[in-house]
Amino acid sequence: MNQHSPTLLELQRSIQRSMLDGVDGDATSWVAGDRLNSGMRLGIYRNTSVSVMTTALRLVFPAVHRLVGEECFEGASRLFAAQAPPRSAWLDEYGSDFPAFLAQLPHAVSVPYLADVARLEWQVNLVLHAPETPPLELARLTALSESQLAQTRLVPRPEVRLMRCECPADAIWRAVLGGDDRAMAKIDLADAPVCLRVWRTESGPEVVRLSENEWRMLDALFSGQPLHAALTEARGEQTYALLAAYLAHGYFRDLACNASSFAQSPQE
Repeated sequence: MNQHSPTLLELQRSIQRSMLDGVDGDATSWVAGDRLNSGMRLGIYRNTSVSVMTTALRLVFPAVHRLVGEECFEGASRLFAAQAPPRSAWLDEYGSDFPAFLAQLPHAVSVPYLADVARLEWQVNLVLHAPETPPLELARLTALSESQLAQTRLVPRPEVRLMRCECPADAIWRAVLGGDDRAMAKIDLADAPVCLRVWRTESGPEVVRLSENEWRMLDALFSGQPLHAALTEARGEQTYALLAAYLAHGYFRDLACNASSFAQSPQE
């Protein structure tokens, strides 16, 4: 039995090993027992901890939960929690690595689209919890010279995200959450890849497919390319009409005139 009084760091690490690895070790000596011994107390905390993390993941990935079922989801969540515990007390941020974890999970091989659906759900989660930002004032663009305009970058709003999937993740996501078995049965997995814009509206998240031309241009803009370079990515006669539509929809929040002042893109 460990008789010395632990430092705060020693106690935190010991409890962490107990919660995540199931190894109580010194923690049994440092947790007071009463009607329950210290091992049983730690077991209660451990089960509660895993339950909280599993619930957090279930709230962020409801379609994944429905696709694999409760037992499989809980098992995957427990494995994930052991490998990647939360780094913040704000659990809305928890789960960024869950799609990649599912992609490597042997049991998920039979559901090849699972990781892409999880990636989509994570993007939805991000836009839902993104801070509210005002859209760009278009008058600021009209005040720029031709040379300034060519080098100007548009800074995307955090409420808008872009992603590209190797399966029709959007159709699967809608069918699963809507409980629409007929729609699910009609989905053609070969209908891919799909380019998606995820956007928070007043009525909730909106997921829209983009054409290849729209994707090239938005991807360039969201990646921080100057306006002139981004416009050359789009092909066809509707290039400026697309740009006008993006500005009118309010996808951008600011202007940046050099790479160092450009905010990190919210594109996945």
